[in-house]
Amino acid sequence: MAGAATLILASASPRRAEILRSLGIPFMVRPTDTPEEVLPGETAEAAALRLADEKAASAAARDPVTWVLAADTLVFLDGAILGKPRDEEEAREMLARLSGREHGVVTALSLRRGASPGRTVSTISRVRFAPMTAGEIAWYVATGEPRDKAGAYGVQGLGARFIAEIRGSFTNVMGLPAREVYELLRDAPDPALSLLARASG
Repeated sequence: MAGAATLILASASPRRAEILRSLGIPFMVRPTDTPEEVLPGETAEAAALRLADEKAASAAARDPVTWVLAADTLVFLDGAILGKPRDEEEAREMLARLSGREHGVVTALSLRRGASPGRTVSTISRVRFAPMTAGEIAWYVATGEPRDKAGAYGVQGLGARFIAEIRGSFTNVMGLPAREVYELLRDAPDPALSLLARASG
C-alpha cells in the first residue's frame, strides 16, 4: 500500500530498477508514456532535465500522494544528441561515430510528489570508446543490445568490451546515478522519505 515513504520509479528500464534495488530502497515501477523528443537548439543537459521533470510530473499527476523518481539519459557528441536508434542502420552509424572517441553521457533526475515543484539534478560522465572495426560494429548491432539504448550501447552489457575509459559515475552511464539518487532522497522535504534513504545506507 502506497504511503509517505513509498517511491514510484517512473521508468520501464530494468537497469534503473536494478540500480535502485541495489541501494536497498523499496519502490514500485510505474512508467509513463512521455514523449522523449529533444527541442530544436536544446542542449543534452537541458533536454534531459526537462524530460525527467515531464516524466515525473506525468507520474505524479497519476499518483499524487506518492513520491515519484523519474530520469532521462542522453548521449552527446560534437554538440549532437544521440538518442535511441530507430533501426539497425542508425545504430551502426552511431557506433561508428563513437568509435575511438570520447563522448558525454548526461542523466537528469526529478523527484516530486503531486503538483508541487520537483527537485531536479543532473550529472555528466565522459566515456571513451576503443576503435571498433566494421565487423565488431556489425556483430554488436546484430546482438540486439543497442536497440533501446541511448547512443546505441549498453555499458553494463556486451558493449562493455568496447569501452576503454569512463570518467565520472558508472551508474550514470547505466541510466541512474546512484550517488545523486541517494542525495535527492536523503535531502527530501518528507522526513519519511529521507529516513528511508538513510536507512538504506
